[in-house]
Amino acid sequence: MPKPHQRESDRSIDSSPPSSGLDRCLSGKQRLTQSSLFAETFAQNRKWVGRTMILWLRSGEGASLRLGVVTSKKVHLRANKRNYARRRLREAYRNLRPYFSGDFDVMLIGRRPILSCEWKEVIRELLKLARKAGLIDDENLERAKQAYDLAE
Repeated sequence: MPKPHQRESDRSIDSSPPSSGLDRCLSGKQRLTQSSLFAETFAQNRKWVGRTMILWLRSGEGASLRLGVVTSKKVHLRANKRNYARRRLREAYRNLRPYFSGDFDVMLIGRRPILSCEWKEVIRELLKLARKAGLIDDENLERAKQAYDLAE
C-alpha cells in the first residue's frame, strides 16, 4: 500500500536522468527569457517545421540547451488555450532534454494542432524535429522512444 501523499504509479517511474547528466527540471536559468536572445535565434534562421510545432536553434555565447517557448494568437485567441499549448511544449522538452546534446538553445513555437493532438504525438514530433536538427543521436533517440513507448 502506498504511503500517504504518494501515488501508486510513483514506484514504476524511473526519474533518474540518463547518462548525459542532465536532469529533468527546467529552472529559470534553463529558459530563454531575454527578447534579444529570441531575436538572435530568429536571425540565425535555423528552423525545422512540424505539424504541431516549429523548432528553432540558437548557437552562440551561453547556449546550453535552454528553452524558449512562443505561442501567438494564431494558435488560439484565448489566453488559457495559448498557455495550455506552452505548457505542453515545455513539458515535452523537459522530459526529452536529458536525451539531447549540443551547445544550442532551443526555441519551440506552438502551432494550432498542438491543442488537439495526443500527448504521444507531441513527444514523437519533438523527437523527429530534434533528430533533423542534430540535437539527438541515434542511440538516445531509440532510448527515448523506448522510454515513451513510441514504437513505429
